[in-house]
Amino acid sequence: MSILCDLAQVSRCGYYKWLQHADEPDKDYADYLTIKKVFDGSKGKFGWRSIKMALPAMNHKKIQRIMRKYSLIAKVRRRNPYRDAKKKTMENRICPNLLQREFNQIIPFKAFCTDITYIRFLQGFAYISAIKDVASGEVVAWNVSLYIDMSLVTETIRRMPQESHENALIHSDQGFQYTSPSYIEIVKEMGMIQSMSEKGKCLDNAPIESFWGHMKDELDYESCETFGELSLKVDEYMRYYNYERRQWTRNKMTPVEYRNHLLSKETGVRCF
Repeated sequence: MSILCDLAQVSRCGYYKWLQHADEPDKDYADYLTIKKVFDGSKGKFGWRSIKMALPAMNHKKIQRIMRKYSLIAKVRRRNPYRDAKKKTMENRICPNLLQREFNQIIPFKAFCTDITYIRFLQGFAYISAIKDVASGEVVAWNVSLYIDMSLVTETIRRMPQESHENALIHSDQGFQYTSPSYIEIVKEMGMIQSMSEKGKCLDNAPIESFWGHMKDELDYESCETFGELSLKVDEYMRYYNYERRQWTRNKMTPVEYRNHLLSKETGVRCF
């Protein structure tokens, strides 16, 4: 026995103590089944924070301990390999970076981030343009298209709620769509102020880049057979993200709830 304990690097006392309790039921098993149900429902993508939001009555330290104990390891989001193709633009069409990574905004409808990404489905590729409120995290406008052209972004910005854009900042990268005269003119017509990331610095537009990563993790887009089916799934996801998906860093509220919370703090009036 001493030889076996030495090989296993455990003490004889520790071994006999373990042997004494080996047949006792696992006190964590019932909680493990509860956590695993939520974990499996997310297809293994929920970490302890998301599970805590789904199980508010359970202590977060217990969730962390049980996940470690039973090896419930969330899938890590892969780094996005997509780099948007950019066309060379004239210097006088590029706007300065006015946002300056000030992402801790507390007033909704004052600063927005916008960007384009692509997703693959069974018939090929589609492109999504979206505009996100930096303060609340709400996606206020989006557009899905088979083509990456000017209408992709111009239709998106025109879909913004009218009350949300007066004197607001809209931040983007230096893609040809955002430096084009037609887009710049629309921004001016809507009374917004344009801001752009420095070239090659994707962190300048981190809120929308982060959103793309979460969307691609959570949206089942690769199985869509038609563009119509894909568009419907994107619309459903955007509504889910805005109205149902709670976020740890926003007081465990959904983006719409957090937007109303911020507005009520600003005005002293309850929002619905």
